[in-house]
Amino acid sequence: MNQSTLPGASTTLTMGILSVVGALMCCGPFAAIFSVIGLIQAKKAKKLYESQPSLYTGYENVKTGKVLSYVGLGLSIFMLLLLILYFGVIIALVTTGNIDDF
Repeated sequence: MNQSTLPGASTTLTMGILSVVGALMCCGPFAAIFSVIGLIQAKKAKKLYESQPSLYTGYENVKTGKVLSYVGLGLSIFMLLLLILYFGVIIALVTTGNIDDF
């Protein structure tokens, strides 16, 4: 039987990689968007694979992309929390007048 690559598997993997790299480099909100897209594509690809597993190859890419998307989402949430904390401290120092102490 002739097997074809699973539709959405490469997209899932690509979005997972972009989400991790984006979260680590600079772009937290974009990384979260890439993560969500990767998770949606993984869900679609998994459903298609489970309906007829003998027709498709590349399910490993879906699993890897899903894990990377979760990691990227976690990193982007962590970076967002750090950003909120950073600006919160700056605003607190400016409003209380204690900025001269630093």
